[in-house]
Amino acid sequence: MFFSRPSREGVPPQRFIAVCAGLLVSAGMSPAAAQDDDVVELPELSVTANLTATPLTQVGSAVTVITGEELQAQNIHDAAEALRQVPGVSINAAGPRGQFTQLRIRGSEGNQTKIFVDGIPVNDPARGSEFDFAHLLADNIERIEVLRGPQSALYGSDAIGGVVNIITRRAEPGTHLTARLEAGSHKTLSGNATVGTAGANYDFLAGASGVRTDGVSVADKRLGNTEDDGYENGTLFAKGGVDVTDWLNLSGVARYTRLRTDLDSEGFLPSVGHTGPLDSNQDMKGDQLFTRAQAKVTLLDGHWEQLAGISYTDQNRDYRDLDPTTVTSTYEGERLQFDYRSTFMFDTPAIANAGHTLTLGVERGEDSAVSDSAWSSFDRSITSTGFIGQYQLSLFEDLSLTAGLRHDQNDVFEDATTYRLTGAYNFRQTGTKLHASYGTGVKNPTLFELYGYTNTYRGNPDLEPEEAKGFDVGVTQAFWANRASFDVTYFNQEISNLITGSGQTSINQPGESKIDGVEVALTVEPLDNVTVTGSYTYTDGEDATGNDLIRRPQNVASLVVNYAFLQGRANVNVSVDYNGEQKDWVWTDAFYINRETITLDPYTLVDVAASYDITDNTQIFGRVENLLDEKAYDLWGYDREGVSAYAGVRLTF
Repeated sequence: MFFSRPSREGVPPQRFIAVCAGLLVSAGMSPAAAQDDDVVELPELSVTANLTATPLTQVGSAVTVITGEELQAQNIHDAAEALRQVPGVSINAAGPRGQFTQLRIRGSEGNQTKIFVDGIPVNDPARGSEFDFAHLLADNIERIEVLRGPQSALYGSDAIGGVVNIITRRAEPGTHLTARLEAGSHKTLSGNATVGTAGANYDFLAGASGVRTDGVSVADKRLGNTEDDGYENGTLFAKGGVDVTDWLNLSGVARYTRLRTDLDSEGFLPSVGHTGPLDSNQDMKGDQLFTRAQAKVTLLDGHWEQLAGISYTDQNRDYRDLDPTTVTSTYEGERLQFDYRSTFMFDTPAIANAGHTLTLGVERGEDSAVSDSAWSSFDRSITSTGFIGQYQLSLFEDLSLTAGLRHDQNDVFEDATTYRLTGAYNFRQTGTKLHASYGTGVKNPTLFELYGYTNTYRGNPDLEPEEAKGFDVGVTQAFWANRASFDVTYFNQEISNLITGSGQTSINQPGESKIDGVEVALTVEPLDNVTVTGSYTYTDGEDATGNDLIRRPQNVASLVVNYAFLQGRANVNVSVDYNGEQKDWVWTDAFYINRETITLDPYTLVDVAASYDITDNTQIFGRVENLLDEKAYDLWGYDREGVSAYAGVRLTF
């Protein structure tokens, strides 16, 4: 959906400029880096906010872009680390590397955010429609876009909180081979090898990544747990495209991951009077397959673009007791989606110097989940069809408006209609941008919430979809001769029919959960070789009963300082991530019937990364994580790595 390669021939000048900017982004270059004395700087684009590539200056929604260069400067090993630095985002990891990792946007639940990898929707139907970020390695990620606020009008169910779109890089012209090898604390070894080739009308990239670590105990050692819990991940990746004619492009991508992670079980802890993790001889072994094939047709001198694609995901997990090795439960989630999108673009210079983009689309998908264990066995699926329409209007080069509408049908729930309105206005003389959006959202109950059961849980087939409405309004201000930019956004969201646990089942909570807050983002370049980025989010979220929403810290902040020197051959990066006090639930009896709310302490993570280019083809790098050796929880009792150090070499041919 998001990785097609447009043809250059026959594109009008204004469209050709946008296409060039998009290609520079996908090639890992900023438009500014490609300019010379005869070429103007091109605006940065978002490919997520409006279904078509749109300059950020024309985007009315709140969106943040993380580049591949930023990931490499911090030597980040998985996507979740980088997402901690995005305004409005909070990360909850159930332990060290390889353990289940949730993402929440603006206080929404983990399964209320839609996740894409190269245009593939990867929310897992067998994991409550969530995506586990623990297993997505950062190798070959070129770009991450985070779109905040209700986006169901464009992306359907699961997009109440927003959308995360992860885009991997494409092959650059010529033939290139890259390799990385890294080792460090906890007997960790990781590596990556990638080969790519591209010509005038084709590109192809393939690679393999892997990591193995002995890790640390998932259950906190301060609770008497001493057993280290390891993790293994092997990922294969391929991506390519070809211009069959000057108007037809075919492309595809495939990603396969095999993983194994040690686990600790949940049990009752008499010493603290509630449940928590305990050492156990258990693990989880799983596979993930993400694929997509796509055709793009460009007609009428580039004014009419059509995309047709098919996506398929298969994610399975086996939970095992290792002494002796016995599979205790199995979960498999599949999603098959067909989609078509038609976009017509035209300008009316004589009428308000306006630009028009009309997008119509249809999606048909089937989610299925299989569960098999000693206490649960079901095989269920839901088929849905969504009809999408959006109109984008730009006026006098300064005002940009969008209106989107979607109608969803499925074979379980009543039809749902959602919409979204956005606006952006630029005061070019002062470098000021005003932006605002309003949208509605829907989140269907998960297959497990409807039909699943365990020894302590029974699904509720009478559940209704969750519904949301929300708005945001903000201002972006550039200053200091465009060496600095500041954005502040207020957001407000209400969710009705919130699904919550009640006794041994789930119910729709009466009333509305209310969430509001403020997001702040700052970027400064005080010196030519120094960049400083910062973010702060205040979130106030309560359910319909007035209780604080769990695992939603009120205060989250991040600061990243990057310094390049020795003519750019050396780089030092320092990042500081603060996670404020938050609530969590624990069960107060061994039968998981009664629970209470506890408060988790705030924590600060400090990481330092450095790299040096020995030659044009060889780079050495290192990273120290959790420099302050912070001991704190995202979930009560689940530990994290203490201070850890890693070093390696990166080769390019």
